[in-house]
Amino acid sequence: MKPIVHGLEEEYGDEIEFVYLDIDDPANDAAKELYGFRFQPHFLLVGADGEIIEQWLGYNSENVFVESFEVLASSE
Repeated sequence: MKPIVHGLEEEYGDEIEFVYLDIDDPANDAAKELYGFRFQPHFLLVGADGEIIEQWLGYNSENVFVESFEVLASSE
């Protein structure tokens, strides 16, 4: 997943802030609880207001993310 996510960050990084959390770091426990982390990998598309727009559990293709990014971009 790392090459896909980093490629997406390269392409969409000017429009979307990519944040990476280490699930083993206790400093991230509050974020894990807030966003309902329950599986690795767990990806979230979070709006500026902090609300979850979309989330993906497990491994996904690049197209799954791009589709959501494009829908979000067209609705703004």
